[in-house]
Amino acid sequence: QVQLVESGGALVQTGGSLRLSCAASGQTFSTFSMGWFRQAPGKEREFVVGWSRYITSFADSVKGRFTISRDNAKNTVYLQMNSLKPEDTAVYYCALRAVFGPTSSASDYDYWGQGTQVTVSS
Repeated sequence: QVQLVESGGALVQTGGSLRLSCAASGQTFSTFSMGWFRQAPGKEREFVVGWSRYITSFADSVKGRFTISRDNAKNTVYLQMNSLKPEDTAVYYCALRAVFGPTSSASDYDYWGQGTQVTVSS
């Protein structure tokens, strides 16, 4: 079993930065593919970034602004978000799939966190 817990969401002004965390238990990150998704009210869940050991793929909407990193000792991954825009406002979810290879399709992921709210004010 895998459990994921996101944190770090906040209210931030346009152009600001946030770092989201996703703490995992039950497995190590090296074994699985992971990703971040986001969902605004009334909208579809949107792919942000997905990665495995050697493959990372960002959505065009966040390329050049968002980066990922990890702390294996803490079983935690991070989404660093810079130059935030109002359209980045959403609940952000981390996700894990038990198959190697990141994908942009939410239906391909097996485990999800509870989400953390990011609000970017204009």
